[in-house]
Amino acid sequence: MNKDLFRQIPQVNDMLSLPGVAALGEQWSRGEIVAALRDVLDQLRADLKDGGGLPDFASDEFADEVSVAMTSRRQLNLRPVINGTGIIIHTNLGRAPLAPTALQAMDAAARGYTNIEFDLNTGKRGSRYDHIRELLTDLTGAEDAVVVNNCAAAVTVAMATFAKDRDVIVSRGELVEIGGSFRIPDVITQNGARLVEVGTTNKTHMADFENALSDETAVILRTHTSNYRLLGFTAKPTLQELAKFAHDNNVLLVEDLGSGTLIDLAQHGIGEEPTVGESIAAGVDLVMFSGDKLLGGPQAGIMVGRADLIAAIRKTPLLRAMRVDKLSLAALEATLRLYQAPFQPEVEIPVLAMLTAKPDALQAVATELSDALNQIDRVTSQVQPIRGEAGGGSLPGIELESFCATIEINDLGPQQTITALREGDPAIIGRIVKDKVLLDARTLMHGDIVRVARSVGAIANP
Repeated sequence: MNKDLFRQIPQVNDMLSLPGVAALGEQWSRGEIVAALRDVLDQLRADLKDGGGLPDFASDEFADEVSVAMTSRRQLNLRPVINGTGIIIHTNLGRAPLAPTALQAMDAAARGYTNIEFDLNTGKRGSRYDHIRELLTDLTGAEDAVVVNNCAAAVTVAMATFAKDRDVIVSRGELVEIGGSFRIPDVITQNGARLVEVGTTNKTHMADFENALSDETAVILRTHTSNYRLLGFTAKPTLQELAKFAHDNNVLLVEDLGSGTLIDLAQHGIGEEPTVGESIAAGVDLVMFSGDKLLGGPQAGIMVGRADLIAAIRKTPLLRAMRVDKLSLAALEATLRLYQAPFQPEVEIPVLAMLTAKPDALQAVATELSDALNQIDRVTSQVQPIRGEAGGGSLPGIELESFCATIEINDLGPQQTITALREGDPAIIGRIVKDKVLLDARTLMHGDIVRVARSVGAIANP
């Protein structure tokens, strides 16, 4: 490493007066130019350590490099990516992609004013929750409904409303932790309730609830273990048994259903996930579930149940802090309407379409992608079977049969390839399995094949 080269790098303030760099001030602010210069110089110092040389700082080429750096800095941080992981409800990639009608509804709501809290029939103030109330009651059989900004918020509001300074009974086998270290015991106690644990990890009986019941009991909380599954020597009361016990003792039965599906996925051969309607029919007083998982809509925490309970929630001051905005409401309403006839939610809603896609259809997509990649110089691709999962804490233990296209680029190893894909435009997120980079056909969207081939071509033949 030649230390003299490092000493020849001008100071940033001196570089601002160079003709090529100074000309950039016609398009960019001084602060942006300074930040871009620092980025370029950091990269230059790294190159010098690897044996590189100094550029001509007064050249147009150097000014162009600074301009490229500024353009990169102005790129939106939140931007679309291509999901080739096969994980449908990928929390790190934004969970559920929305249906076209939901996107249209969001666009319409964003472009101008809406009647979010204005009753067009009376000309008076309305409720934002009325836009989805009837849809949710029709689809679940509940008496009333309200929506907050996510399911964790729904649990928080419910505990604060009904269990403050009182006891909440929970089976030890359901004291779950979900993403972001969000734990059911913490949310119960944080909102002023007292947690009463019953049973064991694998077995909880009705007698455990009976023995824990006291005059201080407000809620029995049933938590669906959405992100894991207990198998083998297990037992727990049915919802019907818990509902009868709770109602006989003037206690609320509340269920955190997690992902919360509105359709029976078992008819498609996908596990035995309980539906929201089944919980309501079993006698659960209040059911909470997510909008952006198996429902296939925007991020939301949906609460359905008895009318008097929903009315109490609407009066809780905490509800305002958790309320959902107009764009999410627009997308949620449009998504819920796709569950009504004559629509086919398994076709119209991307999450459900991906979940129910047949292996032969996925093989055809993987083959089309592989054929496109094999047309690129220095690129080799094959089709091979792969197993994926729903993701997002949904359908634990359920493996989804799929097909993928592998990507091998001459002179690039798997890690170099997957990094180049991730850093490209668009960013492509894949997996490395047995030293091969692969893209799962199940989570590819319309038009992704063309975009993937274009990006791989740019990487292989810069």
